[in-house]
Amino acid sequence: MKRIVLHIDMNAFFASVEQQANPTLKGKPVIVGTGIGLRGVVSTSSYEARPYGVKSGIPLREALKLCPHAILVPVDPSKYEFVSKKIMNIFFKYTPLVEVFSVDEAYLDVTGSLRLFSSVDNIITKIKEDIKREFGVTCSVGMGPNKLLAKLASSLDKPDGFARIMEEDVPHLSAKLEVSELCGIGPGLTKSLGKFNITTMKDLAECDVEILADRYGIIGRKLHLMGLGKDPSPVLPYFHYEDAKSMGHSITFGEDISDLMKIKRILLWLSERVGRRLRKVKMRGKKVTIGIRYSDFTTISKGRSILQYINDGYQIYKCGLEIMRSFLEPERDVRLVAVSVSRLVKGIYEPDLFEDFEKRERLLSAVDKINDRFGEFTVKRALLLGKHIRKIIFNPLRPVK
Repeated sequence: MKRIVLHIDMNAFFASVEQQANPTLKGKPVIVGTGIGLRGVVSTSSYEARPYGVKSGIPLREALKLCPHAILVPVDPSKYEFVSKKIMNIFFKYTPLVEVFSVDEAYLDVTGSLRLFSSVDNIITKIKEDIKREFGVTCSVGMGPNKLLAKLASSLDKPDGFARIMEEDVPHLSAKLEVSELCGIGPGLTKSLGKFNITTMKDLAECDVEILADRYGIIGRKLHLMGLGKDPSPVLPYFHYEDAKSMGHSITFGEDISDLMKIKRILLWLSERVGRRLRKVKMRGKKVTIGIRYSDFTTISKGRSILQYINDGYQIYKCGLEIMRSFLEPERDVRLVAVSVSRLVKGIYEPDLFEDFEKRERLLSAVDKINDRFGEFTVKRALLLGKHIRKIIFNPLRPVK
């Protein structure tokens, strides 16, 4: 049976909760703002304010110029979190496979629930009715065979709507959909893809996967899948998530380094150690963060969420290298390098639909067994060979964390 995944997105959630909590706000343009006074920004706005051009992220001062009669309400996170938890509990009535994506979004895998509730349309109707009855707010629902298409579908009929995108719909839609509309492709990546004349979902599908992989590493292969409308990632309920926030390693050098090749080798060494630790506890992560401390103690840290859960040190390295290149200042002496992986899950097997996945998994397992028996880095990548790299690694100023 093909998977049936729902993406549920609460409509103007913060503003809707405020209107429900204070009935005098109903039917009026409401702006929920965060920040200090008019120097803050719009967190969200009610649908009554949106025709005036009030959008999330714009300055409050600008929003009130666009809609002078709007009512400004300060953000109340505890209120929204309380309502959000109650709504998420409703979803568990229909399936145990609920992945909380944000305070106002969730994925539901209802494939195994159809026999209990007759049809997916019946599940969607009941969820909408439950939310409206208990909290007086509405949601938009998207349905698809995977998370990518379900989230895309939920944006097609707002507010309080329902839309579905199935595999057979992808060829028709892909020529119209801009890559920026796909979950996980932000402004920076959109701009980067545009340099390759990739502006639509169809362009992404038709681009040679090896070109994407060469430019973006493992992310490039996932991008190609996204262009095809494919997403093998499972819906992950809360019990898959670990209390550990992240797993990482760092090293402070005995002598400052400016040689890019040496820094890259250190990055690889740290990434391999992080990957090995993740595999030992059968965990994977979806965000890679790189930290650099210069000789003057200026410290910069930058992270990037990726499109697939990973625990392969080389994949961590390739993603980390892209991050590091975005901010590393050439010729400047480096004192410390750090690598960490966060958004951790446990026990997830997430193939990327490419032939080398099984081969890579078997290879990593074999290397881990050899290194377990004969010592760390008995088997290692060629980039880590050489006396100079051993000197840097094994003579640090302080022990590796």
